[in-house]
Amino acid sequence: MADSVPVEPEDLLTAFDSLEAGVILTDRDGLITAVNPHALQLIGLPGRTVVGKDFHELLHRREDGTLAPREECPLVAVLEETRMVLVTTDSFLRGDGSLLPVSWSGAPVVRGGATTQVLTLFGENDEQREKRNHQAAHLAAMEDLAERLSLVQEITDVLTQTLEAEEALNRLGRLVVPRLGDWVTVDLREGEEGVRRVAVVGPQGREGEAETGRDDTTLMPESASAVLSRVLRRNESLLMTREEIEAPPESPRAVVHKFLHLLGATSAAVVPLSTPRQVVGALTIARTDPERPFRPDELPLIRDIGRRAGLAIDNARLFERQRDVAAMMQQHLLPALPDIAPLRLAARYQPAPRGSQVGGDWYDALVLPDGATALAVGDVVGHDLSAAAGMAQLRNMLRVLAWDRAEPPSLIVGRLDDAMSDITDVQMATLLLARIETVGDVGGPGARWRMRWVSAGHPPPLLVTDEGRAQYLEQGQDLLLGARAEVQVERADAVEPLPPGSTVLLFTDGLVEMAGSDLDTGMNRLRRHAIALAGRPPDDFCAQLLERMPPGGSDDIALLALRVPDAG
Repeated sequence: MADSVPVEPEDLLTAFDSLEAGVILTDRDGLITAVNPHALQLIGLPGRTVVGKDFHELLHRREDGTLAPREECPLVAVLEETRMVLVTTDSFLRGDGSLLPVSWSGAPVVRGGATTQVLTLFGENDEQREKRNHQAAHLAAMEDLAERLSLVQEITDVLTQTLEAEEALNRLGRLVVPRLGDWVTVDLREGEEGVRRVAVVGPQGREGEAETGRDDTTLMPESASAVLSRVLRRNESLLMTREEIEAPPESPRAVVHKFLHLLGATSAAVVPLSTPRQVVGALTIARTDPERPFRPDELPLIRDIGRRAGLAIDNARLFERQRDVAAMMQQHLLPALPDIAPLRLAARYQPAPRGSQVGGDWYDALVLPDGATALAVGDVVGHDLSAAAGMAQLRNMLRVLAWDRAEPPSLIVGRLDDAMSDITDVQMATLLLARIETVGDVGGPGARWRMRWVSAGHPPPLLVTDEGRAQYLEQGQDLLLGARAEVQVERADAVEPLPPGSTVLLFTDGLVEMAGSDLDTGMNRLRRHAIALAGRPPDDFCAQLLERMPPGGSDDIALLALRVPDAG
């Protein structure tokens, strides 16, 4: 009787209810009287289908899945011999029909000197547990790999969605936090020795805690062993431990080290933003949880992110240089306005916002041999230097055709359309050409003006009277240049008298097209502002229009305003 366990069954249930092993109680007939939650989890059966069932018939199976004779069941020895039994290799039948390899032990529950129940304690055997742990580790590794691939794909998509470098880096930071770290900072090289912090992203609501020094250019740390020096000069990728972060920085200009100190970081990864030609900056990802330091196997992923970000920055800078050259080229190619007193002219050209593609918007004004004035605004379809070059070709060609003959704008634009594809590199363009003509003696009291024009797919001119009425002149519309069918259709001119004191505004679509807004809304907004500015001098009229139009446009803008003198 030395192996007996004189204890109440209720006490046993209380003691083993939360045990991380299966516990089953059976009576002398082998019927299950109680079972703990972990046992139900292992065998995959609900408690209501287990209690009252024969333990041997319900669960006990050989390795081949067959039911062994009852007399071979080791639990019989527990009852008959009142002793403990240990079985290291056995199988229990699970609810889904599979076999669960187990090791188990049985002990008699004795009351009044007699065995009344049997307590069975079981769990997966070591081999099965090791196999399960291996499978779990493999699954976790696959999930981790899938998560990393997903993150890299998202980062690649984000970096290619904008050609504005600093906006792309801030978007990158918002993807990395909190998936890879708690804080992210990006420092870009400025010249040979300068470093400028351009992005700081942290937990939601806390970004301002690390804004000190952002957008300030500092010198690269002098010490060759300083973190930034190693990353920017040697193209190294570094992991920093808590001890390294808490150590005093080697240089007062070690901006990365100061940043980590400020945040109380306990681990950090610093990698170069690199291209095949150069290192353009450094990406720092910091963690503040001491229980979650960076592991060496995480560094290749972070370095790959840095490489992708470096290529995105390089592409953005190349685009910005090209864009700046195109904008400067357009500015220099736009003409000085002629003096056509008593009429007055004003014009404005506004490049596209930084990070947007440059179009081919332009304006022109030319006094013709017969004394009339030609006004033109246009937009060459295309971007960057090709659009700027095409704009120059088209403008010069239009000047020659307008000067060559005294004819209506429709005929001039028709000849331009016929020759454009053969003489220029422009494939398509919009254009509005107007001829300002006098009616009566220009110097006399009855002098009047009228506008004759044709539009090749261009927004209509806006006529604003000095009384504050405004209307779009929708007549004279035709196909844009380069889109005419093989069968030629004659373009038609429109004619409109210009009241004394009125203003005619010619403009390109960048003035009225805004992100998140339809064209009608933009046209109505322009009309309201033009009415409010009707009495302003032409220069102020154009400047105020540009200031009043809301941000959100992504195209460049060309404006040309003509003011007719007041009566008398």
